[in-house]
Amino acid sequence: MVEEVVQVAEPAKRVFIAIGSNLGDREKNIIDAINLLIANGVDVKNISSIIETKPYGNVKQPDFLNCVVDGYTTLPPKILLATLKAIEKELGRTATTHWGPRVIDLDIIFYDELVIDEPNLKIPHPDMQNRFFVLEPLNELAPDFMHPVFNKTVRELLSELRSKK
Repeated sequence: MVEEVVQVAEPAKRVFIAIGSNLGDREKNIIDAINLLIANGVDVKNISSIIETKPYGNVKQPDFLNCVVDGYTTLPPKILLATLKAIEKELGRTATTHWGPRVIDLDIIFYDELVIDEPNLKIPHPDMQNRFFVLEPLNELAPDFMHPVFNKTVRELLSELRSKK
């Protein structure tokens, strides 16, 4: 008698991905990145408004367009990161200076409530709490989402950042 093996699919995990672009047709770059996310295993449920922001860091460069995507994926975190890097490469991103200009930038902000601290993968994003260009669009989508390390909502993190300014 042969037993049938039934594989149970992992439930999809909620992910928030920040997207930024400050070279070329910035809006088209963002739309292309979203379409490639969808084509590569991210079920996009919501997209924040696209906002224009000054560059982060002290590198002279054009302003960015930024947004955040709220979606679900069954891709494990490391595979998701590899997918984001492949999308960046496909859209023409090349190595530049740290915090330098880029055609596209894709960052995992949250992956459910998961906490990962490895050399090449840090979730939640380790500097998100200091970035208006992440917190403002993220707050539009999920103000009550709880940061699993700080135990504060996105709304609270944004409020704290605004009070520092």
